Amino acid sequence: MRVAIMTDETGWHTRQLQAALRQRGAQGRCVDLADCHIDTTAAWHGLQIPGFGRGLPDAVLVRGIAGGSFEQVTRRLGVLHALRELGVPVYNDARAIERSVDKSMTSLLLHAAGVSAPPTWALEDVALARRIVLREMAAGHALVLKPLFGSQGKGLVLIGDPARHGPQARPALPPLESGYGRLAYLQRFIPPQAEPGHDWRVMVVGGRAIAAMRRISAHWVHNVAQGARCEAAALTPALALLAEQAAAALQMDYAGVDIMPGPAGAAGGPDALQVLEVNGVAAWQGLQRVTPFPIARALVDDLLDRRCAGLATASPVQRCA
Repeated sequence: MRVAIMTDETGWHTRQLQAALRQRGAQGRCVDLADCHIDTTAAWHGLQIPGFGRGLPDAVLVRGIAGGSFEQVTRRLGVLHALRELGVPVYNDARAIERSVDKSMTSLLLHAAGVSAPPTWALEDVALARRIVLREMAAGHALVLKPLFGSQGKGLVLIGDPARHGPQARPALPPLESGYGRLAYLQRFIPPQAEPGHDWRVMVVGGRAIAAMRRISAHWVHNVAQGARCEAAALTPALALLAEQAAAALQMDYAGVDIMPGPAGAAGGPDALQVLEVNGVAAWQGLQRVTPFPIARALVDDLLDRRCAGLATASPVQRCA
């Protein structure tokens, strides 16, 4: 088995995946989607994937997609779409990644599936967004403004009453021209239930929650990239169920699901937990530090045993059907 690991940077994660693939007798080659081409003169399938000659990889594991212009990102995702249509298992495929990268689509799909999540608004009407902020503040709620395509806790702004929600809160909606694409993606703020506050990152692989950690921070943003520290956490039935429901709602092979203790308190039942985000290209280095569960091996096993089952006996025509 020759597996393309799609990534814009090599490092700890790609080494973990390559080692896990070797343990299964497979080969993992790192490929940047920016280096993949559409060339209808080069091969019957019309793609050029570096390191695979005129052929195609047996499977693709998506670890990272570099940012770029709208056109560049569209073409890179187009390569993943094409690989899927050509019968190559793509893990996660472009459709799942698109659902998770677009936070508004994530919120909509979670809501449609009945998955517990904070009230959310995504709109281009700035006047209406300001009215929503005022209405929520009048009801005692703060809001979090997020970039629609943001990650790692960057660009988050807490909007609320500084006297009630802390000195980090801003009393009004900031300009949306810079960093937000003239679009307001607003989510009701969940105040911390303890000091310091925390959330959970739960890893779901093949529809099953496999490991969890708590991310603890004195700041209201709990991303590790923003200084939160990780500690081991029990994967309770309530956490596992909610994370699995979130991954299923977005039809993901694997996902990192961020969950907050809701207003009812951290000790409450499933209704007390709220899904904040679902990550379709989830990092797991912080989680691996606090759990003995071999996460890379779980990803590779699920890819090879579930997604690639029967692949060895399928002809190229069957794989393209």
